[in-house]
Parts: sequence; structure tokens; C-alpha cells
Amino acid sequence: MIIDADTIVAIATPPGKGGVGIVRVSGSQAAEIANKILGKLPASRQACFSKFVHSDGCVIDEGIALYFKSPNSFTGEDVLELQGHGGPVVLDLIVKSILQHGPRIAQPGEFSQRAFLNNKLDLAQAEAIADLIDAGSEHAAIAAQKSLQGVFSAQINELVEHLTELRIYVEAAIDFPDEEVDFLSDDKVTLSLAAISKKIKQIKKQAQQGCLMREGMTVVLAGQPNVGKSSLLNCLSGKDSAIVTAVPGTTRDVLINEINIDGLPVHIVDTAGLHESDDIVEQEGMRRAWEQIENADQILLVIDDVLGVRANDHALLSSFPKSIPVTIIHNKIDLSKKQEKLIERDDISAIYLSATQEIGIDKLRQHLKNIIGFKSDTESVFTARRRHLDALESASDYIESGSNQLQVYQAGELLAEDLRQAQRALSEITGEITADDLLGKIFSSFCIGK
Repeated sequence: MIIDADTIVAIATPPGKGGVGIVRVSGSQAAEIANKILGKLPASRQACFSKFVHSDGCVIDEGIALYFKSPNSFTGEDVLELQGHGGPVVLDLIVKSILQHGPRIAQPGEFSQRAFLNNKLDLAQAEAIADLIDAGSEHAAIAAQKSLQGVFSAQINELVEHLTELRIYVEAAIDFPDEEVDFLSDDKVTLSLAAISKKIKQIKKQAQQGCLMREGMTVVLAGQPNVGKSSLLNCLSGKDSAIVTAVPGTTRDVLINEINIDGLPVHIVDTAGLHESDDIVEQEGMRRAWEQIENADQILLVIDDVLGVRANDHALLSSFPKSIPVTIIHNKIDLSKKQEKLIERDDISAIYLSATQEIGIDKLRQHLKNIIGFKSDTESVFTARRRHLDALESASDYIESGSNQLQVYQAGELLAEDLRQAQRALSEITGEITADDLLGKIFSSFCIGK
């Protein structure tokens, strides 16, 4: 148990006026402060109606007091919560009165950080608290709650356990060759590596969906000039954000609109038309367009359905990053006389629509919801962050490297090191192995009082 020497205090409810406001205290002085503010120490974990008294004997407010004795509290320390009226002046007076008795104002996220340091929850669960508070949709809230309950952490811990068992087997064979355990020709290691690699990929897929639900999906509209990218942006956003004319090359810069599809955040990026040009302004616009394409979660390649898929469209398809999924948008079907339809495939999907006539737009919205995981089984989705995806990717790379060391070079020592590094990468997700500067960065993004 790590108990900070300082006792901290903060308002735990949002700024503004409300029926109820909460002031939270955590640390070794919590019981002493209860005696001074309330005139008594409430029984642990029992609500007590009390007057909140200033040091000069003046009654500031009255309400419910709750005392949680260490270690049975959120932070693992002694905790006092005062639930009074939700006026900012009243709550400020309560905090000022408490500060007279020695505590200090809590830093952003310090209550959650103490809970992590005192092993009340791991780092992924601590981050899920902030994600739950910031959730912009029901699905995001459910995903965050699952991470808070430890669904994500349990899968990571299971992987770490498998890696630990495999490391013990490999390193024992290296350190004790007389035991005649030839793991280089033993299928056990090969099969274990394959199983771990498969599991990491499964978790990463779930984490990617959770990350999209939390941060939103970036969708880039790309294609040749005058195919209707800006019209599609205006249609999706419901406003005339982009200038639309019959003159090719109207869009010369990047334009970003944020929309919500049934509460799910989507960042739509309109870009300059991609084609050969000697115009220095158009060239800069296309350079910026490719920057956006490289960082997209989804690319919508917009084509003029009257002209069909042209050679330049095929060239663009082959130039897009292989790791980013692409959907071909057959625009202007009001002119080509095609029917609206959605064709979803594992490789490249296609949607037939008309942006100007708003035909088939619902199919595009449904397609984007499918991509972000809206229709997937929410029981299997948990919230995740970019650092989690990076850690999973790093672990996957180390497992692949270790497998290569085993099968190609038969280098047992290098395999053992790759296994150790993979275990370290996964442990960073839950905070079992975490640098202090990372902790500071994570918890500084939390609310004051949380």
C-alpha cells in the first residue's frame, strides 16, 4: 500500500450550479478533518446527515457525509466525502475551510492516480474512468464500463501469463541443458507462439473498435477533381461547409467537419482533387491531401459514376496505404441512372449514391456505423487508447521476431529476449511496468476531483 504523505481535497462535481455538490478528501488527515468540519467521525461506509462548520464555528452548509476507512475506499486511503448543495460559492467555502486544516488541492486525476498506485485498479481501468466520463454515446459508455470492470485487463493478464509460462520453459532449457529439453525442435514452443500471436491479433481488433468509439473515426474523401467530394462533405455534415462549383479543382485545401452518427463521432476530411498539375497551389493541396490519407481510419474514394472507374482511379487505389480500408463511392447515380446500393466486402466495399440528391446517404451512414463497430456485439467491445494499440502492435512484432529467431536461426537466447520484450510491452497497458512520465501524462488529462 502506497499512502501519500499529503492529504488532498477537490470538488468532485462539475463546475456550475446543481442540486448537489460533492467535495472529496483523501489521505491520512481525512478522519481529523471530519472531526473538525462535522464535529464527529461518521461510522465507516454509513451515510450521516451533518452540518458543515467553518473553523470560526459558522455553519457553511449541511448535507450527507460519508467516511471510508483505508483500505476500503476508492483511493485505498482514508476518504471523506461531503455532499452538500451544488452552488459554486458554497462548495468553494467548504474547500477553503478544509484547506485551513492542512490538506492541499488535488492535481488533475490525482484521486484515480492514488487508486492505481495503491493497487485498487490497474492503469487500463483508471483510464476507463476518464473514458466513461467523456463517453459521447451509449456504446462508448458501455465499452468504457467493460474496461473499468477489468474485461480488457483480464485478457492482457492472460496473455502475460502465457508469455511467462513460455519464457520459463525456454529459459530453463537454455540454463539447464543437461535436462535434455530441446525446445528448438519441440512443437510446444512453435504452437504456443502461434496461439499467442493469434490472441494478440484478436484483442487488437477489439481494441481498435474501442479506440474508434472513444476517439472517433477519421474518414478522408479522396479522388479526382470534380467527382463530388465537397458535395458529399456538405451532405454528410448538413451544411454548406465546402464551396461547390462545376469548375474542377475548387477545393485546394483540407476541410474537416465533425459529425455524429447515432452518437458515434466521425471526422470527415475533404481534400483537393488528386491529378497531374503544374499549378503550385494545387500541388500543395494534393500534398496535404496525401498527409490526411496516410493518417485516415477509412478512405472513401469518390468517383463519377457517369464516367465509371478510370485508369487514374485504379492508380489511386494502388497508391493508398495497404493498411487503411477503402470504400469506393460511386457518386452522381442520379445522372448515371443507377440504383442506390451498398456492397460490403472484406477487401473493398462500394456504395452507389448521389450526394446532391441525397440518394443512398443512409446506406453510407450505415456503412460507417458498421466500420466503427456500431452493429457489432457490444459485449465483446471495450474502450482502448492509441497507446494500447501501440503496445499490442509492439508485442505482436516481438512475437513474430521470436518465431523467426526460433525457426530460421534457432537462436534460443534471442527468442527468450523477444518474449521478454513482448511481455514488457503488454505489461505497459495495465501499468505493471510504466514510466513515471507516462503516468503523469495520463492522469493530467483527468478531471479535477477524479
